[in-house]
Amino acid sequence: MIISKSRTKAAASINVSGEFYAALDAAVRGMIANAEARAMNNNRRTLRPHDL
Repeated sequence: MIISKSRTKAAASINVSGEFYAALDAAVRGMIANAEARAMNNNRRTLRPHDL
């Protein structure tokens, strides 16, 4: 798991369900994969903020 449950819970101002963490992790992994593809398409091997 990429995300930290304790930090996610601390950042939220309301209760967080147990299922939320897996969904958030999947979303973050998808964002990273898309950013990697964008960087590779631009002949770079470094992720930058604008890749998101």
